[in-house]
This record gives sequence, C-alpha cells and structure tokens, in this order.
Amino acid sequence: MYNALLLAMLVISVLLIIVITMQPTKTNSASSALTGGAEQLFGKQKARGFEAVLQRVTVILGIAFFVIALVLAYVTAQG
Repeated sequence: MYNALLLAMLVISVLLIIVITMQPTKTNSASSALTGGAEQLFGKQKARGFEAVLQRVTVILGIAFFVIALVLAYVTAQG
C-alpha cells in the first residue's frame, strides 16, 4: 500500500507541475504593480475555456496531493 501511495504522489506531483506551468501569466503592466493587482483579486474577470479547466484541474490535483500526503504520513506512523 505504501508503494502505491508513493507512486500516486509522484504522478500527482509531476502532473501538478505540468498544469501549473501551462497556465497563462496574469501580469498586465506597471499599473498592476501600483494597484497591487486588486482587479484580479476581487474577480472582475472570470476564467473561461481552457484557463478555467486548468484552474479546476490545479485545485483537484492540489487537494489530491494533500490528501495522499496525509494518508502517507498516517501509514508511515502506523507501520
């Protein structure tokens, strides 16, 4: 079980790196540096299409990463 969880953790880690690097950058210009990027923080624009899919996949992979990390810690402590 430990080896299967470790393999799943490795696969999810690689997929998470790939998905994060595929996301487009959101820097506009010097105006976002002065305003602190508040426009993006409060969600004036919603992600659409491919960008929305990448955001959802990133969240799902991140949650899976933490769940498997917790399960691995539990299995290691028990065994």
